Amino acid sequence: MDQMTPVFFYHLERQPLDSVLPKLLATSLERGWRVVVQAGSEERSEALASQLWAFDDESFLPHGTKADGFPDLQPIWLTATPENPNNANIRFFVDGAEVGDITGLTRAVILFDGNDQQAVDSAREGWKRFKAQGHEVSYWQQDEQGRWQNRAATK
Repeated sequence: MDQMTPVFFYHLERQPLDSVLPKLLATSLERGWRVVVQAGSEERSEALASQLWAFDDESFLPHGTKADGFPDLQPIWLTATPENPNNANIRFFVDGAEVGDITGLTRAVILFDGNDQQAVDSAREGWKRFKAQGHEVSYWQQDEQGRWQNRAATK
């Protein structure tokens, strides 16, 4: 039997995606993982790519989109489709991107806006779906100091 991909749900309440995503991407690269970020639209993936260029004057997150080309050379690939052209280990789903096949990933991460009831409802449905399929699922929420805390997990 194939190893089931762990699914992490990040509930964005204290900080917006634009603040949280770069830190999670940096951590992924530090672990030696290749990354795909799947957004809800191509426009949003391009906007996130632009934002990654300027998020921190002290560091750089190497990334690209279909506008840049050479996906196999990109440690971080931003897209609005279920493609995995850089052979990513981890996939981030943002802005309501549809979570498709996660087979073979080291980890799948769903980031959802706690101020958007539709996003919260969708995350709840995703939790139920992945748990029923036998995936290990965990729910992460920021504490008052901005640290991520695992508030719920199943095996």
